[in-house]
This record gives sequence, C-alpha cells and structure tokens, in this order.
Amino acid sequence: MIRRILHLDMDAFYASVEQRDDPALRGHPVAVGGPAASRGVVAAASYEARAFGVRSAMPMAHAVRLCPQLRIVRPDFRKYRAVSSAVFAIYREVTPLVEPLSLDEAYLDVTDNAWGEPLARTVAVRLKSRIHEATGLTASAGVAPNKFLAKIASGWKKPDGLTVIAPERVERFLQGLPIDALWGVGPVTAARLRDHGIHKLTDVRALPADDLRAIVGGLAPWLHQLALGVDDRPVEPNREAKSASSENTFNRDLTDLDEIRTAVDEMAREVAGWLARRQKRARTVTIKVRYDDFTTITRSVTGEPATDDADLVAARAVALLDRTAAGRRPVRLLGVGVHNLSGPDNDAAALPPVRSAMPRLPFERGEET
Repeated sequence: MIRRILHLDMDAFYASVEQRDDPALRGHPVAVGGPAASRGVVAAASYEARAFGVRSAMPMAHAVRLCPQLRIVRPDFRKYRAVSSAVFAIYREVTPLVEPLSLDEAYLDVTDNAWGEPLARTVAVRLKSRIHEATGLTASAGVAPNKFLAKIASGWKKPDGLTVIAPERVERFLQGLPIDALWGVGPVTAARLRDHGIHKLTDVRALPADDLRAIVGGLAPWLHQLALGVDDRPVEPNREAKSASSENTFNRDLTDLDEIRTAVDEMAREVAGWLARRQKRARTVTIKVRYDDFTTITRSVTGEPATDDADLVAARAVALLDRTAAGRRPVRLLGVGVHNLSGPDNDAAALPPVRSAMPRLPFERGEET
C-alpha cells in the first residue's frame, strides 16, 4: 500500500505568535530572543526579518547589524506551548499517527484518517484551514508517499505553502534536488560530495557503493536509498528520546575554572533530573565548550552502569573539563548532554530545556523554517 504522509510546519512560529498578539509588530521585522547587549541569540525571525538575512541561532547583535530596525521580543514559551497544544489537538482529530518533531513541526500518516478523506492533499488543506481558524496562524504542508519527501515538500513554498508529491511525480521531483536535500548531508558533507563531482541528488545513484562509502562512510547506504526516493520509516507517535541536553551562553566570558565547574555541575544535575522524571538512565555524558573565539569542542565519556544519579552524572561531566582548555581560555558557552539512554519509552518532544543567552531559552527544533 502506498502511504499518505504529511509534514506540517508552522511558519516562523514564535515570531508569528508574537505578531498575532501585538498588532504593532505586524509587517515589521521581528526577532524573538535575548537582547543584543547581553549576548542574546535569535530563537526565531519573522519573514520580514529574514529578508535582511536574520536567522535563528544567530547572535542578536549580528541580527541588529543586519537589520537596525529589528524589533526584539523576549520569548514566552508558555504561550508557544499552549498554541502548539491546540495545533496538535487538531492533528489528532484526524489520525493518532502524529509524530512530533518540535513545538511547531510534525509528521502525520493519513493513509487511514478519521475524516474518511481518500486524498492526502484534501486532508492537508482542511488541516491548514482548521489551524488558521483556531490560532490565526499559518502552516506549510508537504504531502508525499514518505517522510523524506514530505519534509522537503513542506519547505518548498513557504509561508502558507502546500506542495504535493504524488507517487507518479517522485522521480521528476528527485531530478531537480541538490545534494543538500539529502537527509544527513550537512554543509561539510555536501562540500565533500561536490569535490567529487556530486552536485545533485540523482548523482549519488551513479556512484559505485564503495566510492560513496569512501566519501561519507556509514551514511552511504542511507543516502543511496534517499537518492532513489525510498524511505520506509513509519510515522512514530511515541518516538523514544535518544538524548537530552542543557546549554548556557553566558553574558560574560568565564575564566575562573571553579565557576566553570559549578556551571557544568548545575547543568548536569538539571539533565539528571530529567532522566529521573522520565525513568531513563544514561551511559554517555557529553560536555560542550565554546571558547571566546567561537571555537566549539565536545568531550564524552561512556561508563557503566547507566545512571540517572545526579551526583554521578555531574561528576562525569565535571571530570570531562580536564580534557578541555577551560580555565586557560575564556569560555562563552557550556553544555551538558546525556546519550545512550535506557528505560521506558517516552515522547521525544518532551526534552528538557536547553539554556541559552539571557533570557533562558528552551531548545525547540525546527524553528528556522
């Protein structure tokens, strides 16, 4: 059976919510995030701001240089979560097969749906209309036979877009995609592939398996499947979280090693608390250190037994600092993460907050779109 998969993505979600709630922001470039003076980071940018090159994860000071008239709004994640809950309730009216990717993004399998609609396009149109009626916001939708293609399609005509890739159009669609469209191909891998003359997704097909493996390693079989438009992954309404993390970008560079250790200890205990609440245990602890020149490194340790004990997680994280230049080089950002989790399944959308530049900003994937 050919599946009917939707990928729905709210348009500039946080910024759109703020523009909806404050008429004075409508039509103006808006960035949600911390203030530029205290090393704020852009959590979301309106489409008006994006026209100036402002993007999420960008330092707010840089965003203001790009767009001096930028209006900066502090985030209200309680409000965003409330809107997200209303949107996901609409999704679940149609199908229980809803896979959250973030507050503003999800996959739906509507092969069988409560509305009895035989066409996934019709389901997408109705969902977009219901979302707008209920929230005043727009969403872009991609409709395709699998998750890979649906995800690409949803970003094709943003904002408020709808792109349908019917089974008979898959090959024509694939022919026009650049190598960057492949899931798992970031800028570094894309540059490596281009160095070998691979510029389009379909170029991957012509490459012998051993040659592709030499370029991208273990990603080779996966990328070859995607290049053929094949993605058999089901929509998983209760995906298991594979990791969790906490980060903090500081208002001033940290140079005192004891202060750095204290910050890592606090973040490690925060993540350990999440593990305990979710009845999860972790075998791997990772720290992330970004120095004042933006050089970023990670260090990890994997040990037994897997644990949710705050003292043990914190001890492992703090010990990793010995493998960094923290205390000898100024530190701009610190993070602690846990991986290789075991324990009961849980919803991957329920990850703990990641702390960022003031104010504290939970990490929500997918906001760039």
